[in-house]
Amino acid sequence: MLGKLKERLNSFVDKVSQTEISEKDVEKALWDLEIELLESDVAFETVEALKDKIKEKLVGQKVRIGSNKREIVENAIKEAIIEILAPEKRIDLIEMIKSKEEKPFVIAFVGFNGSGKTTTIAKLAHWLKKNGFSVVIAASDTFRAGAIEQLEEHAKRVGVKVIKHDYGADPAAVAYDAIQHAKARGIDVVLIDTAGRNELNRNLMDEMKKIARVTKPDLVIFVGDSLGGNAVVEQAKQFNEAVRIDGVILTKLDADARGGAALSISHAIGAPILFVGVGQGYGDLRPFDEKWFVDRIFGEQ
Repeated sequence: MLGKLKERLNSFVDKVSQTEISEKDVEKALWDLEIELLESDVAFETVEALKDKIKEKLVGQKVRIGSNKREIVENAIKEAIIEILAPEKRIDLIEMIKSKEEKPFVIAFVGFNGSGKTTTIAKLAHWLKKNGFSVVIAASDTFRAGAIEQLEEHAKRVGVKVIKHDYGADPAAVAYDAIQHAKARGIDVVLIDTAGRNELNRNLMDEMKKIARVTKPDLVIFVGDSLGGNAVVEQAKQFNEAVRIDGVILTKLDADARGGAALSISHAIGAPILFVGVGQGYGDLRPFDEKWFVDRIFGEQ
């Protein structure tokens, strides 16, 4: 996983650590690193922020004789990446759900077609149940043929009820009914599955805005395919303009050879990565941790 990004960062470490840590050498290595990161699908604005942080940490740093210069440079890069990934506002999902006075806690999921949104919802339902919460899912994708049946099959496997209407029904009405069902039965969490949509499809985007208006979700989560690279970052920006995104779940991180989307998306929209998909099983949804991600880039996990 993340082999190309790891290779490029290690190349930068080698270039700087072979010489004295001077501004000139750091500048030259940063130029090379910029090209390499862009080729790894790291967004341009994220590359610039990362370069600034690395330069700030390295230039002018005094290195004692006998110091491990390579370790100094590598630590500076790790710190810079962690700072890029670290959100201004952290979200403790378990604490948020527990602290809401009136049940249910409502989470709406948005994303592009084919991002793995429906499977991710089932994985999160499984994770929530493991943490002691009751869950119901709203089948608000009444647009795509087979979407309701697919969701029902996943829900059955993780032991969660689905609230549904017929295809062509108002998605906001489905979500509303799921919330009323949860209120009546004291269910802790409602997960709303919306139709995967192209961010340029105005009708579907307007429909998504209506769901948000009607349900007033406590969280809006963007589900993105990490294999999409820069494209998924642009998608997130478009969705964030339509309905404010509170958090991100990245799927297929175990298959991502570049790592650019994970490094870019939180920085681009100012919303934290909450979970990452690291496998096909329902248990393969991992709460995101910046240090874990950096350690995996550098092959330490």
